[in-house]
Amino acid sequence: VTATRENKMAIKQSLSAGMVVVAMASPAAAADIVDTASSNGSFTTLVAAVKAAGLDDTLKGPGPFTVFAPTDEAFKKLPAGTVENLLKPENKAQLTKILTYHVVPGKVMAADIKGKKTNAKTVEGSNLAIDATGSAVKVDTASVSAADVTASNGVIHVIDTVVMPKT
Repeated sequence: VTATRENKMAIKQSLSAGMVVVAMASPAAAADIVDTASSNGSFTTLVAAVKAAGLDDTLKGPGPFTVFAPTDEAFKKLPAGTVENLLKPENKAQLTKILTYHVVPGKVMAADIKGKKTNAKTVEGSNLAIDATGSAVKVDTASVSAADVTASNGVIHVIDTVVMPKT
């Protein structure tokens, strides 16, 4: 069977149209934790700190991770000059310790802890106190303002305070 020039063009157009439909029907790939936080606009300080500590590649990795992410407003609650001081290269170890205290290995969704009071071992090595027994979920001294922000390699829970590891 020989296709005419018109038939070949119609087949190409049909295939092209079909591919567009398929591409539009397939779900967009979810962004990783760093890209999700970056695109939000409320985590510029956190993202800058993650990059300064050299943790961006890790948090772009396969995970899964649960990140308790302080907003820019949360960082503003710290004493004046704290963030600028932590971002200095000579304070990278301290910055890393603080940031990894906000990360728990695995993917912990709000439903997993609802109604519970527990501790979660952080990447930093200490336990983070989590209290989900009341109407507001507390993570150490912080309150969760938004939960279950999914990323391709884990989940982000937005918190209103930077939590500090016990020395």
